[in-house]
Amino acid sequence: MRELKKITTDQLQLGMFVAELCGPWTDHPFWNTRFRLASAADLEAIHRSPVAELWIDPTRGLDVAGAESGTSPRTRAACAERIEHALRADAACASRTPATAALAEELPRAALVCHEAAQTVDAAFAAARRGASVDLHALEPVANAIAASVARNAQALASLARLKRGNDYDRLHAVAVSALLSALGHDLGLPASEREALTLAGLVHDIGKAALPAALLDKAGKLTPQEFALIRTHPLAGHRMLEQAGGAGAIALDVCLHHHEKMDGTGYPHALAGDALSRFARMAAVCDVYDAVTSERAYKAGWNPATALRRMADWGSRHFDVEVFRGLLGVVGLYPVGSLVRLESGLLAVVSDRANGDAAEPVVTALYCTLRDTPLAARRIDLASDGSDRIVAREDASLWRLPQLERAWAGADVLEALRGSRRAPREATPTGDPAWNAPGALKPCNDRTDRTPAGLLRRRSGG
Repeated sequence: MRELKKITTDQLQLGMFVAELCGPWTDHPFWNTRFRLASAADLEAIHRSPVAELWIDPTRGLDVAGAESGTSPRTRAACAERIEHALRADAACASRTPATAALAEELPRAALVCHEAAQTVDAAFAAARRGASVDLHALEPVANAIAASVARNAQALASLARLKRGNDYDRLHAVAVSALLSALGHDLGLPASEREALTLAGLVHDIGKAALPAALLDKAGKLTPQEFALIRTHPLAGHRMLEQAGGAGAIALDVCLHHHEKMDGTGYPHALAGDALSRFARMAAVCDVYDAVTSERAYKAGWNPATALRRMADWGSRHFDVEVFRGLLGVVGLYPVGSLVRLESGLLAVVSDRANGDAAEPVVTALYCTLRDTPLAARRIDLASDGSDRIVAREDASLWRLPQLERAWAGADVLEALRGSRRAPREATPTGDPAWNAPGALKPCNDRTDRTPAGLLRRRSGG
């Protein structure tokens, strides 16, 4: 069996085979992170990036001698065991804000909030691209709707907003980060005024990307040093936009400017470290990375959410505030909703709801039997109460043909509503209307030709 080794970037040499760069893909210009290092320009690009460590495959390139380097390379097996133990311990002691609505109950409402928020963020980005002022007041009603959904169930909205396709990324990433910040603010016990400011900040944290060419943001391939440097200007550009718009509070300005900073000072734009970073910037950094790496892009598949958490734990306190990362675990769980996992029985299952007790025992829906190599009729299993099976591994969904994966946890009607939100016009009902979020808004509808997200979801009741 091939054994990978973890080294620092200072130990990296031409001729080594890079198996994985330890950091989100926003930290480096490489689209493909598995390659033989044959170019001095690529070596320089890695050294210039915030990446501090990486995995190499000695069987496919040069090895590194521990005695010569002064630091013994760590094997992947040893690291994985240590990280898994630490991750489970953090998840076990992480606090959790109780939900007032079941996930299945909140998902349809969250789909409506996601649609309206995405449309409003779209309008803000469009205004910024035209050079017009960003209307922060127009974002306040959807920020309130996001906070209300998160208060009912912290899983629903952030999980739905992760299901991005094509050019949906920027607007739905803003919605997801907003929802995660709102939930994280609850988990960390922040006062209501700060939670409200963070929810709004999430919607505009990446507004500076409106100043960048769309072709650059969606480029499928390695970025040139000039392109990578240009992308790293978006926090400064966004900060200028918010200052010029007026009305942006200190938290929104801080989050916009510093959400790519890291605890060890290797982030950007100001390379701030440790105590120089506010708690809000640390929260934004964690939420931004988690949603970014778990989202599908035009040029890269998203990571399994549970795998993303394990990798983020591996990057550790170099990148993230430990208390804030533990708070994220309290929000999304050890195995977030939508994660594909392998059970001890050989079944593949998708996490369908949070665990009620032990974080390692969520509710799952079994979809595939690896022993017989055959799909299964979806079967819901509460691992905590069932007791006959357990999770033994995280799985890469791209390696399995499971077209029903998202439908198994979100439901067909909710997914159809999300797809409808990408092609339907903006809904006539304003978010500011108090009735917009009320349960009664999902009453039966006799017009079955209504293809807006609200109309699609009303069909659930058979009206």
